[in-house]
Amino acid sequence: MSRCIPETIGILPPGALGVSFGYHLTERFRQLDGSVFFVDRPGSSSGLGLRAQGYLKVAEASEIRQVPISCLFQPDLLACATEGKLPEVLLVCPNPDQLLPVLSLCVSLVEQSYQREPLSPRDLPLPLLVLSSNGIYFQRIRQVFIEKLEESTLLGRLPDLWPDLMPSLVGRLMRGVTVQTGIREGDGGSAVYRPGPLGSTRIAGGSPEHRHRAHAILSRRVQGIEIADNASPTRVEFDKALINLSANFLGQLAAIDDQGNFSLLTIGEILERLGEPAIVELTRWVVAVGKAVRAYEPQEQPEEIAAPVIQSLNQNAAHLPSSLQWLASRLTRREPIDTITPTELWLIDPLLHYARSAGLDSAVAYFDNLKTSLRRRLEHATLRVSRPAS
Repeated sequence: MSRCIPETIGILPPGALGVSFGYHLTERFRQLDGSVFFVDRPGSSSGLGLRAQGYLKVAEASEIRQVPISCLFQPDLLACATEGKLPEVLLVCPNPDQLLPVLSLCVSLVEQSYQREPLSPRDLPLPLLVLSSNGIYFQRIRQVFIEKLEESTLLGRLPDLWPDLMPSLVGRLMRGVTVQTGIREGDGGSAVYRPGPLGSTRIAGGSPEHRHRAHAILSRRVQGIEIADNASPTRVEFDKALINLSANFLGQLAAIDDQGNFSLLTIGEILERLGEPAIVELTRWVVAVGKAVRAYEPQEQPEEIAAPVIQSLNQNAAHLPSSLQWLASRLTRREPIDTITPTELWLIDPLLHYARSAGLDSAVAYFDNLKTSLRRRLEHATLRVSRPAS
C-alpha cells in the first residue's frame, strides 16, 4: 500500500496561493529539505513550464530570486503514490473551479491502492486534505466527495465503505480558511511569484483526530495556523467571505469608476470610498443567507458581525487587495478581462444559490446587482485600456 510519509506537506498546485504557502513553510524557500513540496495538477501548463525552466522566480521587494525546483516539485498524486512520495498533509489551493477534478484524483488514488491490497481505516493511502482555495464551497465539496466514493463502490472499484472506511476517508477532508495572499504575474516558466506577508489559516471540519494532526504538522513549520474546533467550516467560510467580498469584490467596484478609470486602492482607501454603511449592508445580506444555511444563529445581528469585519479592514488599511493587484497587472499589460474571476464567483454564486433555495428574493436581487455592476465596470476598464493611444 502507498502510505503517506509522516510529517511531510504537499501543496497542490504551485499557483499564486500555493507558492505563497510554500514560501512561508520553508522559511522563504531557504529550508529545502524535501519535507515540503509542490504536487502537480495533471494537465497544468504552468507546471510543465516551471519544470522545463527548472526554477521559480520569486519576488522579494525589488529582488527576483531564482529558486531551484529540483527538491521542491513532485509529480501528480497518483505518481506520488506509485513512487512512495505521498505527503501526510496536502494543502489543496487551485482555483475553486478546479477543486472537483482534484477530488476525482483523490478517489482514483484510493482506488489505485485498493487494487494492490485491502484498505485499512487506520492507514489509508490518502493525505489529510486541507482545502484552502477561496470561496464558500465546503458543504457541497464534502457531499460530492461522498458521492464519488459511493459511485466507485457501485462500480466495483472500491469495497463497501460503510461503516468503517467512509468516516475515515471523509474525516480527512478539511477546510483551511486562509488570509494568506499571493500574486502570480505571467504564466508558465516566465511567471513571477510575489508571496504576500504571512497570514493566518483556520482549519475546520474533518474528524477531530485528523484536524488536530494537520494543525500540529503545519504549525510546527509556520506561525499563524489556527484550529476551529467550535465553529463549522461553513461558518468560518462565511466569516472570511465577508472580508473578501469587502476588500476584493466591493474593492473592485470602488477602484473602477463609471468611465472605466482604474485606481489601485489600499483597503483603507476602499473603505473611505465605500463608507462603513456599505460594509454593514453587505453583511446584512450575507448574514441573511448564512442564517438560512445555519452558518449563523437566528439571534445574531448583522451589525455585531460587521463590527469585526470593519475592524479587520482598518487594521489592514495599508494592504493592497489581491484582486486589485491582479487587475492592475492585467490592465497594465492591456490584457482583456472577459469576466469576473473564479475567486470572486465562488463567493457570490454560492450566496446566490443559497438565497434562491431559501426564497430570499431581496438577497438574490442584492447579489445579482453586485455581479452585474462588477461585470459592467470590468468591461469599461477593458475597453478603456484597449483604445489606441491618441
